[in-house]
Amino acid sequence: MYKIGIIREGKVPPDARTPLTPEQCTQIMDRFPVELVVQPSEVRSFTDAEYRAAGIPMATDLRDCDILIGVKEVPVDQLISDKTYLFFSHTVKKQAHNRRLLQAILGKNIRLVDYEKLTDERGDRLIAFGFYAGLVGAHNALWTYGRRTGLFELPRMHQCHDYAEVKAVYAHMQLPPLRIVLTGGGRVASGAVRNLHDMGMHLVSPYDFLNKNFDHPVFTQLHAQDYVQHRGGPRIFEKAHFYAHGEEYVSTFAPYTHRADIFINGIFYDPKAPRFFEIGDIADPAFRMQVIADVSCDIMPDSSVPVTIRPSKIADPVYGVDRRTGAECAPFDPNGVDVMAIDNLPSELPRDASDFFGKQLIDNILPELLHDRDSAIIARATIAENGELTKPYAYLSDYVYETA
Repeated sequence: MYKIGIIREGKVPPDARTPLTPEQCTQIMDRFPVELVVQPSEVRSFTDAEYRAAGIPMATDLRDCDILIGVKEVPVDQLISDKTYLFFSHTVKKQAHNRRLLQAILGKNIRLVDYEKLTDERGDRLIAFGFYAGLVGAHNALWTYGRRTGLFELPRMHQCHDYAEVKAVYAHMQLPPLRIVLTGGGRVASGAVRNLHDMGMHLVSPYDFLNKNFDHPVFTQLHAQDYVQHRGGPRIFEKAHFYAHGEEYVSTFAPYTHRADIFINGIFYDPKAPRFFEIGDIADPAFRMQVIADVSCDIMPDSSVPVTIRPSKIADPVYGVDRRTGAECAPFDPNGVDVMAIDNLPSELPRDASDFFGKQLIDNILPELLHDRDSAIIARATIAENGELTKPYAYLSDYVYETA
């Protein structure tokens, strides 16, 4: 019988999310032959008292656990040797700030299963917070626009108990006839669509968005064929070709910059592909967008949005970019474009996001992790095992052994 420990989040700033809620912990112990224990935490959105009330044991020392489950990167000094860990390591893209983490994982003989790489045979992710990133990101886009214009007020999501409380605010809110362009078709975009609908906004086609006027708030959702075209001129759009040869395409996004008040970006960006616009374009008087919510939060120079020059934080969510110089300026400056680029958006709605994540963990991952047979799903996501990088991640060798 395996013993699973839910670790407290140790990364700074602290994250209030948890991989499993108290109710989900009881479901797991009923469904699987496992023991489960939770490490006490003062920052977790579900309190220790809630776990105890559900009958979940608490323990500070998790050294007798076989599997340790968290959310964000585990601080190096908190890693326990010879365990299986599941968390977002943010190492597969050779992120320099996490090199030491991967070195420590190898040195401590830890088996690391990274949530980001848990995929089905088609490569589609089986577990993610993206839906809630989009949900919160869309809300923050409207919050920023309200602060900038003074036309309406919204609370921040992290000030609310859960999404039900947020929706109660929407029920009494009346938005002006603003216009939003949303990019993407995945989890992030679906979360944004849900939020915009909950706010009472109407979805319109890209054509109508560009060619019609509205007396109520509207948004349009763009997929790749709506904002790029091949350099050789109009042709039947083939998504697979675009993803493989992004350098052969040019942006056709400019008309939306002239019609939208707010831009919410939810695409996965490949640096080979064109940016939506260039930094010099924001100086054009026809550039209408006042708020850009970059939920994807890719940072320049590897960003589809040239004003995303750094991430922002929950405590300080918005910065400005001066239209004339392209340099950072104070938020809500009349001469600037406001950028919301929080890199941990689901943490603003931690209880809902945790519940959503835990359901995926129970349904898609734990049956694979706890089954006696080898799992291709787990193997694809195992970055390190027995003190070595696994074969799919051997490309990280140079990254691991750099000392800079």
